[in-house]
Amino acid sequence: MRSGFEEYVKARGDALRRFAYLLCGDRHLGEDLVQEVLVKAYRRWHRIEADQPDSYLRTALVRSHVSWLRRRSSGERLGAVAEDRAIAGDMADEQAIRADLWTRLGLLSRAQRAVLVLRYYEDLDDKQIAEVLRCSPATVRVHAARGLSRLRAELIPSVTGEGASS
Repeated sequence: MRSGFEEYVKARGDALRRFAYLLCGDRHLGEDLVQEVLVKAYRRWHRIEADQPDSYLRTALVRSHVSWLRRRSSGERLGAVAEDRAIAGDMADEQAIRADLWTRLGLLSRAQRAVLVLRYYEDLDDKQIAEVLRCSPATVRVHAARGLSRLRAELIPSVTGEGASS
C-alpha cells in the first residue's frame, strides 16, 4: 500500500497542487489543502487505488475546499487592487491582467469558483461537476452563469473606465 501511494503522489502531486491552487487562489493554502486530503486518502488508499484515484482526489479537494474555508478562522479577504497602466507590449501588462483575473476570481463564492475551475481547467461537463459537488446539473449551470456574470460585470467598468480616461 505504501509504495503505491508514494508512487501516485510522486507522479500526480504537482497536478493536484496546481488544481488546489486554482481552487484556493493561493499557493500555500492549496498546498495545505492537498496535504490534508492526502493524509485522509492515505488511510484508505487500498480502496481508493482500486477505483479512479484522480477522480476521487479531485472530488475530495473540491469538497474539502468548500468546507475547509468555512472552518478557517482567518479573516483575510482579498482587497481591491489599484489600477495600474502598463506600457503596450510590456510583459508586465500580461502579469497585470493575470493578477487582475485572480483578484476577480477571489470575489466569487467558493461554489462559483469551484464550478468555473472544474469546467475550464479540468474540462468537466455539468453532470461530472454535479457529481463532484453533490448537486444537480441545473445548480452547476446556475453557479456557472452567476460566476461568469459577476466576472463580466466586474470587467465592464474597468474596460469603460480605461477608455474614458484615455
